[in-house]
Amino acid sequence: MLQIVLELARPVVWGIARLYFRVRYEGVEHVPRTGPLLILANHVSYADPVLITIPIRRPIHYLAWARFFRIPLFGPLIRWLRAFPVNLDEPDPQAVRTIIRLLKVGAAVLVFPEGGRTPDGRVQPLKDGAVRLALRLKVPVCLVSIAGAFDAWPLHHRFPRPGLARIRFHPPFLLRLSGETGNPDERIRHLAEELREQLERGQEFLRVALLFLGSWLPLGFI
Repeated sequence: MLQIVLELARPVVWGIARLYFRVRYEGVEHVPRTGPLLILANHVSYADPVLITIPIRRPIHYLAWARFFRIPLFGPLIRWLRAFPVNLDEPDPQAVRTIIRLLKVGAAVLVFPEGGRTPDGRVQPLKDGAVRLALRLKVPVCLVSIAGAFDAWPLHHRFPRPGLARIRFHPPFLLRLSGETGNPDERIRHLAEELREQLERGQEFLRVALLFLGSWLPLGFI
């Protein structure tokens, strides 16, 4: 029932996102339609979960700050929309168990591995928890780079303003640790840094496109 409601609402939400954020997507075809999938995205605004899931034609579960679930009406709404809570102030084994359970039954899970929204628009160092899960469960990882949305809804703004956003879905892949020897924790941290750099390169590519397009295309064409 939920998926039917979301499919009916999708054109409306997409229309609002295109009008207000002028959002455009690249690489949506890379997202597998079935099977376990861990989606790792940089986090620039409150709108990120919605903007990312709009074009994906499969159910997406995602982590959200536990405090959001205590907000009247909003908390039940995001839970209904397949969000589940995570405590950002300390390790949260319950959230980890939920991710594992979902991935083991073939679901897609969206995680923001920076652990919170960026304060300056750039990709922050990634927590290694998601990397460890992907390695342990051997599930495909799809990186998602977001650019522009930070300018529309930065960290300390309560409400968004009109903006120009681009979102890029990278081809999925399986994580593998490089090398055969060395401290496993160090190798995992190195892998997390490689993922951060991939997200940042995608973001920089999109940012250049935004500067180019925003400099000469009329509003209606962007």
